[in-house]
Amino acid sequence: MIDPNTTMGELIQAYPCAQRALFRAYHIGGCANCGFGPSETLMEVCARNGNLPVDDVVATILAAHEADGRMQISAVELADRMKRGERLPLIDVRSREEWDAVHIEGATFFAQELMQEILSTWSKDKEFVFVCHHGIRSLDAAAFFVGHGFERVRSLTGGIDAWSVEVDQTLPRYHLE
Repeated sequence: MIDPNTTMGELIQAYPCAQRALFRAYHIGGCANCGFGPSETLMEVCARNGNLPVDDVVATILAAHEADGRMQISAVELADRMKRGERLPLIDVRSREEWDAVHIEGATFFAQELMQEILSTWSKDKEFVFVCHHGIRSLDAAAFFVGHGFERVRSLTGGIDAWSVEVDQTLPRYHLE
């Protein structure tokens, strides 16, 4: 359970969806005017944003966490489905440098043109999977597309790092500095 005295840094670490959920529900955390510091507690953020009920904010975060869970797919599950012949588009949302260093075979680099193509021509019930380094940026991308009506968008849990450990140990792991 989330404690009202949990710092925002701890909260975002434990619940990466919290930033999106707070912004979507309360317009908290999206810009300099409504931002928060990592050392601020959830109770302090709620107090300075119109005395929001902490329990309601916690419920919003937990609901978003559950929704994020439904969007995720493990590296092993994805690999198994691909081995069975399922053609799931893999869309890599990492930087060009990360992509050039290593990527999953068959994945597509996510460029502006692809985003426009997906939004304008892909079926809203088409299943596709976003990939990043550790599964945070890909979850943000998946949430963006869910917000635009896509029903079966997924995020690779743990990102390409998990894929390198659990599925294809020949892919080099890397650390960003």
